[in-house]
Amino acid sequence: MDVLTPRQQEILDFIRERIEADGVPPSLIEIAQAFGFADPSSAQHFVAALEAKGALRREPGKRRNLRLVDADGQPESRRGQRVPLIGRVAAGQPILAQEHIERSVLLDPDMFRVRADFALRVQGDSMRDAGILDGDWVIVARSAEARSGQIVVARLDEEVTLKRLKRIRNGIELWPENPAYAPLRVDPRKHTFAIEGILVGLLRNSSP
Repeated sequence: MDVLTPRQQEILDFIRERIEADGVPPSLIEIAQAFGFADPSSAQHFVAALEAKGALRREPGKRRNLRLVDADGQPESRRGQRVPLIGRVAAGQPILAQEHIERSVLLDPDMFRVRADFALRVQGDSMRDAGILDGDWVIVARSAEARSGQIVVARLDEEVTLKRLKRIRNGIELWPENPAYAPLRVDPRKHTFAIEGILVGLLRNSSP
C-alpha cells in the first residue's frame, strides 16, 4: 500500500472505526459530515485516492461497498457488528438502560436482512413452539411499528414481553407460541402499550 497523507489516514481510520462499531462502512454522506466537507463529492475524492493507493476496495453490487484491504492486498474479513445483550428488564425502565446490558455480542452482519439493534435473552418457554427456547438470544431491530403476525418485543404496562402481535378489530393481542399460556389482550383504556422492536433473528446460546 502506498504512503497515505495525514488526511487520507484520518479518513481511513474513520472508515475502520465505523466498520468495527456498526458492522458496515460509512456512506459518502456520513464521511462528508464527519469531516466537515460541504459536498459528498469531496469524500468521494478521498475514497478514490485511498482506493488508488490500495487501502480500500469497492465491493460491486452493494450500497455501502467500501472494504478495507490487508497487507497482502486482499479485502479484510468483516469483523461483524456488536450489539448490547439485554438480560432481565426491570419494571418501568428503558429496555436499553445500562443496568440491563449483560455484555455486547458480536453478530455477523450478513446473517440478518435487517440491521440489528440489540439482543434479548429469552426467559421462559412461552414461545417454545416458534422454536424460541429459554436462554436463547433473540436479535431485535428497534421499531415502534409492526405488522400483525410479527414476533415483537413489547412493553405492556411495566413489563417487557416477547410475543406474536395480532391486530384485531378493537385492539391488539399478544399471543404466545405455547398452549400452556393464554394470549394477552391489550386494552388501551386499561394498559400502557408500546412496541420496542421486531424479531429479526435467533441465536441458540449454549453458554450459561
